Amino acid sequence: MTKAIKLLTALPQAQRERLMEVAQEVSFPEDSRIFEAGGTADRFWVIRSGAVHLDTEVTSRQRVTVAMLGAGDLLGWSWLFPPYEWDFGAVAFTDVRAYQFDGPSVLGLCVEDPLLGLSVVRTVAEILAHRLETTRGKLMEQYTIRRQAGPL
Repeated sequence: MTKAIKLLTALPQAQRERLMEVAQEVSFPEDSRIFEAGGTADRFWVIRSGAVHLDTEVTSRQRVTVAMLGAGDLLGWSWLFPPYEWDFGAVAFTDVRAYQFDGPSVLGLCVEDPLLGLSVVRTVAEILAHRLETTRGKLMEQYTIRRQAGPL
């Protein structure tokens, strides 16, 4: 299984400092919706404190939490890939403090500094790979539990 990594700690110090030049401190109160699936993805966050649930709409009345993120975790990757729309929704489970990054500004930095760009893309890819593995494991657990329970 891949190891959980954090964007800011995975980047070399010089690249982290360059990225932090465009960071803005923000906060979200508990139970506030940070973004909705299908919305324009033009930014991302690194959570400083608190917890965020990523969710998806199963029916018009039901949402399912697909991941819980905490301190140091990357929130949002859709800013990096066209069509730049959120794949999930996100809600602050507790009060959240975070660093916010403007996606187009970070993409501009990545074009100016190809080493930074490569580091950011590779790190985001590692984070996504880890989350995919974790999600696959959870799905397999659910499948096994349901199979053992027998037919409904």
